[in-house]
Amino acid sequence: MTAPVPFAVVGHGWRADFYLRLARLLPDRFTCTGVLTRRAEVGERLEQQWGVGTTRDLDTLLSGGPDVVVTSVPVDANPDVVRALVERDATVLSETPPAPDVDGLRALWHAVGAADRVQVAEQHPSLPVVASVRALLRRRLLGQVTSASVSWTHDYHAMALLRAVLGWGAEPVSVRAVHVDGPLLEPPGREGRPVAPEVGPARHTTAVLTGGGCTGVYDFTDGQWFSPLRRRSLTVRGSHGELVGTDVRWSGQDGAVLAAPLVRRQTGLDGDLEGADLDAVVWAGEVLFANPYRGARLSDEELAIGLCLEATARWRAGDGPPPYPLADACQDALLGHLVHRAAEHGGVEDSGQEPWAPHVRGAG
Repeated sequence: MTAPVPFAVVGHGWRADFYLRLARLLPDRFTCTGVLTRRAEVGERLEQQWGVGTTRDLDTLLSGGPDVVVTSVPVDANPDVVRALVERDATVLSETPPAPDVDGLRALWHAVGAADRVQVAEQHPSLPVVASVRALLRRRLLGQVTSASVSWTHDYHAMALLRAVLGWGAEPVSVRAVHVDGPLLEPPGREGRPVAPEVGPARHTTAVLTGGGCTGVYDFTDGQWFSPLRRRSLTVRGSHGELVGTDVRWSGQDGAVLAAPLVRRQTGLDGDLEGADLDAVVWAGEVLFANPYRGARLSDEELAIGLCLEATARWRAGDGPPPYPLADACQDALLGHLVHRAAEHGGVEDSGQEPWAPHVRGAG
């Protein structure tokens, strides 16, 4: 982008703060034109904390001229907010998931799908290491991908990762799953590490999804997002190689087995005085992901959120593909619901032909 992306936010809280931080740390890339909150006292707090203008009126928010409006509201409220924005021809970057249940997803799609104004703020496929893996898969380094396993994040987020590496669109998928409850030491949360962590029950969900000649494995334990005792992992297997975490093995043209890891190049280590930051993700001497926000010292999560916001603005301007359309978000949320339905009721849950299916991209 040649100028900062002007964006507005509907809502407040932990997730909205990510966007406000981006505007503060990267004023040459992002500018917040305003925030809509229901309560004046919340608006006053945001104005003092972030130096942004706030309003209680949607039309006043839009009069600030944002290219993109980010919704950061509870999931039950999100569909109504998205509909109101689309009715006003706004470009929307919706919170995840866009609706609370499958019926809600269908209703939202029926209301706004044809307008093609909505992207969804799913950052996981844009995380630096995942973006690097996807770059290797687009080259067919592993040959034909046959299976993938994700133990990283939950529900629709994990489905977005699985579809991204398996290349699934909206083809029929069969789901088998199981819940098992067991003890786990209390993990850190959004507020940080617990002062005196205790052992408590945690639900472990495992699912196998089959479709399109591929198999996807979902593995998640409640609280895993921040737990140092449950490592995040991604495995992708293909006809000519596999990736396990950051280790890549593949077959060369002569059949010889080759290996090279994905390597994070970090600054600020040891005698490096550039400051703690991600520089790039490198594989076999080649840069697969270069940090576009060098100097801001963002976390991977913040990097990915910034990339989604910028990509939405470019798409709005007709200068790039949609980063994560509503149709894809509905499909991933549907699969996430099927995982829990299969685990709770037993048997097999099959995805059907949903109204958004013709608009779902073949992920990759």
